[in-house]
Amino acid sequence: MGRTVRNAFVAGCVVLWLVPLYLLVVNALTPVTAYEGRPDWTFQGFALVDNVRTAWDVAGIGDSFRASLLYAVVCGLAAVLVAAMAAFAVVVLPIPRPALWFWLIYSGTLFPLQMFLAPLFGLYADADLYDTRLGLMLVYTAWAVPFAFFLIRNQLAAMPPELTEAALIDGASFRRIFWRIHVPLMKAGLGAAFLFQFTAVWNDLLLGLTLSRSPDVQPVMAALSTLSNAYASTGPPVILAGALIVSVPTLVLFLVFRGLFLRGITASAR
Repeated sequence: MGRTVRNAFVAGCVVLWLVPLYLLVVNALTPVTAYEGRPDWTFQGFALVDNVRTAWDVAGIGDSFRASLLYAVVCGLAAVLVAAMAAFAVVVLPIPRPALWFWLIYSGTLFPLQMFLAPLFGLYADADLYDTRLGLMLVYTAWAVPFAFFLIRNQLAAMPPELTEAALIDGASFRRIFWRIHVPLMKAGLGAAFLFQFTAVWNDLLLGLTLSRSPDVQPVMAALSTLSNAYASTGPPVILAGALIVSVPTLVLFLVFRGLFLRGITASAR
């Protein structure tokens, strides 16, 4: 009886999750001319190619898509590298007060992002970084470091200290220990941290709206918000086609690297 109830509950959760996805796909397929002003539950045609073309070329979401792909990949990799070095310093290197350094770095996730927007906007305007790809890459990298540091630090703390001691006895430097011992052992955790940061940067809306306005600089979520305002009169088909495009990279990434993601989360939770 308990198993039946549990299975029914899980099935209900799956249905609740699939209903919005079903509506997204069905209405993204609907021709703009056939849209009647309310969500369609049945297929009214197959105009996905036309709707995607309108969203990609006419509405200009393609430029923002490429910009976001650059931000997510480069900033995710840079943040993971910086976080790994910081975690290695806090856990392995004989630095004074490692707990203080841990909380100093991790505190970047404790404060709401909104409190930094006004001073960040003023700083970017004065430094000529507003509406530039470099400016967004800098802030995305800095924003992604604290959580990646938290994940990687947990995995490093679970490694036996005898690894470092044996390497030091053999004459290895801390740089060699980091690159030749700890990085290979942390591959799963580094991969999981990158997936998290890729998704966080890809899904960002607030920083993109605040620090950019050009289509070739603005991230894709901000462009999707602009698309929603510009094509509100045409109804959801074009907007939902754009949302369908935006959801593809993260979905593919997690489907392809789900094994690495699970191993990394397990290693970081020890």
